Amino acid sequence: MVHLSSGRTVPLHNACLWIVVRGMVRLGALTEQGDELMLGLAGPNESFGEPLSNVPAFEATTLSDCDLLCIPFQEIHDSPGLAKDLLSTVMLRQRQATNLLALVGLRRIEERVRGFLELLAVDYGQPCELGLRLPVRLTHQDMANALSTTRVTVTRIIGQLKDEGWLLLDQQRHLVMTHPKQSVHRKH
Repeated sequence: MVHLSSGRTVPLHNACLWIVVRGMVRLGALTEQGDELMLGLAGPNESFGEPLSNVPAFEATTLSDCDLLCIPFQEIHDSPGLAKDLLSTVMLRQRQATNLLALVGLRRIEERVRGFLELLAVDYGQPCELGLRLPVRLTHQDMANALSTTRVTVTRIIGQLKDEGWLLLDQQRHLVMTHPKQSVHRKH
């Protein structure tokens, strides 16, 4: 078990898989031009690691204080029970990656931002009296990196969603979706 504070880079090894026990990790990469890409998030009971990606310059950064479990691939190979348990976390990672790709394919940026927030709500949203609270605090630049747009555009759209009453900030400055889709169900 490894504890890393918020904002730390997770050391990646091609022979190990990481499991998030507590906290949230941003998964990303750098393009050849030096632009940051956000490839996904990993929350509690989710896996990530270099063996699950062949993206050059793959990186993982903690978004909050995290407790992470590093499991050598050989241990997974030698334990069918462990391999079976990890399969569900790999499936979640694949589903999230597919959903992010689908969002980037949307023509209207407004639909991308709203869809991204809904995806976060499905995966990590916490019910509260105002709607669904997003416990992860992403910057507008993080969202722009995930959705292939600019920070200025994300900021404008977030402002519109707040003006519509669809989105608000709680006392801890976390986003709350006031009108989440009726089909939003937690995956855990």
